[in-house]
Amino acid sequence: MSIKKVKLGNQGLVVPNIGLGCMGMTQIAGADIYGKADEGEAIRSIHRSLELGGNFLDTADLYGPLLNERLIAKAIKGNRDSYILATKFGFEIDDNEQLTWKFNGKVDYVKKAIERSLKNLGTDYIDLYYLHRLDPEVPIEDTVGAMAELVKEGKVGYLGLSEVSSQTLQKAHATHPITALQTEYSLFERTVEEAGILDTLQELGIGFVAYSPLGRGFISGERIKSPDDFPANDFRRSIPRFQGEQFYKNLELADAIEKLALEKGVSSSQLAIAWIIAKGHLPIPGTKRVKYIEENIAAANIVLTETEVENLESIVPLGITGARYDEAGMGWIDE
Repeated sequence: MSIKKVKLGNQGLVVPNIGLGCMGMTQIAGADIYGKADEGEAIRSIHRSLELGGNFLDTADLYGPLLNERLIAKAIKGNRDSYILATKFGFEIDDNEQLTWKFNGKVDYVKKAIERSLKNLGTDYIDLYYLHRLDPEVPIEDTVGAMAELVKEGKVGYLGLSEVSSQTLQKAHATHPITALQTEYSLFERTVEEAGILDTLQELGIGFVAYSPLGRGFISGERIKSPDDFPANDFRRSIPRFQGEQFYKNLELADAIEKLALEKGVSSSQLAIAWIIAKGHLPIPGTKRVKYIEENIAAANIVLTETEVENLESIVPLGITGARYDEAGMGWIDE
């Protein structure tokens, strides 16, 4: 099995056409993300991904906090240069390693965050460094300007932003070239298609990284049949898309996707990943199990016809799956 290499943006970064989202490999502030984490299985998954050509790992200091970066450090120890590492900062973590749930894009915090991530990842450079969320109190030019200094110092290779608007992208890119935008995108979440963001990315030569490409688990091998199936501390319980009547409407959509997948002889999750790749974007499905690593990477070689793409999109028209965060979470999105 071989994975196609693609350019992520126009600044020179080359990555596999599928990455590995590592968020679920640890808790966040005591909450399980997509089920209980298992460090040993997570590390085996990272190693198996590398064996199959999947060497692009996505993490953030928020995850844990800090525990996810430390887990990755264990997995890549002695083999750092075989991996392409992406991490993020921007949710403030205090000196006691506690999340404040405040944004911090100040220049001094950029410098503090990078040193902490380098230490936790056990490396002296990060390939792709993202601002996790926009700090509305700090001009994006100031934050990106500080990030640009990290590039000059050799601590960071390329810069990225997450969940920002076209206007913010343009301001940031004028300060220092941005390589990638990371935003939620899947058959269940296509807001960026309406917001003009994809046009801005194409105009500026910025790559698009799609997180939660499996609809946060709606399109997966382990189908949830009821909101009550989630563990008590699973963060999806707070997401409107997974609540009440909307949940069961979305379950019907997932069933329709599964029907198309069966006709093609692939899994639903593979079909959803192949759809994102067919759209010209880079999915980073999250998993912590070897069997799903193998299944997801196999999806990177599935070719969809234009008709198959259209059929999938007709199943899930824009705007019918419900909100992707609760009201507080939506307040974290730069629109």
